[in-house]
Amino acid sequence: MGRAHGHKTRDKNKASLPQVPKNLKTDGKDVEFSKEMADGADLEAQARANAANQRAARRRSK
Repeated sequence: MGRAHGHKTRDKNKASLPQVPKNLKTDGKDVEFSKEMADGADLEAQARANAANQRAARRRSK
């Protein structure tokens, strides 16, 4: 409606605060993995993840 250019927001934190705090973000990797407790599906998923990581690494190195 044309208000963004001339008017500023009253809330000064809105522009500076992130959606997710840095201390709550994870790298997406599991911390624990036990081969003794893993079943066939876990091992297959781990093998697929390793293969995908190798493909991605090869693609990045080219």
